[in-house]
Amino acid sequence: MDDILLLEEVESYLRGEMTPEEKNLFERRRKNDAELDQLVVEHTYFLQGMETFGSIKTFKHSLTEVEAQLISEGLIGLTPLNGKAKIIFLWKKHKRNIAVAASIAGFISILASGILVTYTRKFGNENYRVLVDQLNKTNREVNKLKSKDAIENAGIEKPEVDFRATGFLIDGKGYLITNAHVISRMKNIYIENRKGDFYKAVALYSDKEVDLAILKITDTTFKAVGNLPFSIKKGNSELGEQFFTLGFPRNEIVYGEGYLSAESGSDGDSSAYQLNVSANPGNSGGPVINGKGEIIGIITAKDAKADGVVYAAKSRNILTLLDKLKKMDDQYQVIKTPNKTDLKKLDRVHQVKKMEEYVFMVVGN
Repeated sequence: MDDILLLEEVESYLRGEMTPEEKNLFERRRKNDAELDQLVVEHTYFLQGMETFGSIKTFKHSLTEVEAQLISEGLIGLTPLNGKAKIIFLWKKHKRNIAVAASIAGFISILASGILVTYTRKFGNENYRVLVDQLNKTNREVNKLKSKDAIENAGIEKPEVDFRATGFLIDGKGYLITNAHVISRMKNIYIENRKGDFYKAVALYSDKEVDLAILKITDTTFKAVGNLPFSIKKGNSELGEQFFTLGFPRNEIVYGEGYLSAESGSDGDSSAYQLNVSANPGNSGGPVINGKGEIIGIITAKDAKADGVVYAAKSRNILTLLDKLKKMDDQYQVIKTPNKTDLKKLDRVHQVKKMEEYVFMVVGN
């Protein structure tokens, strides 16, 4: 998620502006995401500091008004200025403001020290170091963004694209699923999100029989995602089950909806479903999601002889491919597919909004 949008979400949570449903979902994410929890803690202290600063500023303004009223009523007077030296003159003219400023500065210093001591005692030195490390990490991320802008401003162009399809994350660390026939035509593979950011990717494993391939984003600029909000269904879906799709038949994400029209694919293929839904070539590799927020299939092909007939590989094929990849190379044992869904209790509009973050355009040349 974009850092600004995430910060807005944190502020909405802290200010109590979320609905009960959104609050429960956010707190579940916070529990499972240490970085998000740390951001909430840091922003809480930041907002408290801003509130304290506002209170001090209001208090100073009140003191100034009281002083002006007392002078106007003749209850206090200004000390006559007898000094001839300029420094002495300025000191006598502004000493009241200097004294007030010094007092406020001292108060802020003591307050800041108190907050620091309280935080350290409450959370321990280790958590204090974590806070400092998080601040340093934020600075590094800002520098990365600046570097990215500098590169774009330097005139480096986005890659030329000959083919386009769809893919989606199956692990937040940058592992995606798409069609095997898509990447078979690509020498160079890139992943583009809905904001137009490109990332280099490589194919780890593909199976032409079920027409699926596992990709890995290799760019270090890609930021890993904590918890995916959907799950991958292991069993079969029922005839007539409603679903929706997301894909890139053009240069923006497109929504579609339909129903499962047959429990097997073309020529009775038991590893696939037949769907009744509108789809175009760029939809290949897109997720098929039921109302519970479960991935039930991956779009693979459109029937050229029948309008609205589409085929999709069953979701259990994802797990089979992963098992084969892990047996081939132990380093991929770290891949963990999502097994819980946060989409179940959301309406369709919010389900789509959540899913958009995890569906990518797969492009290449």
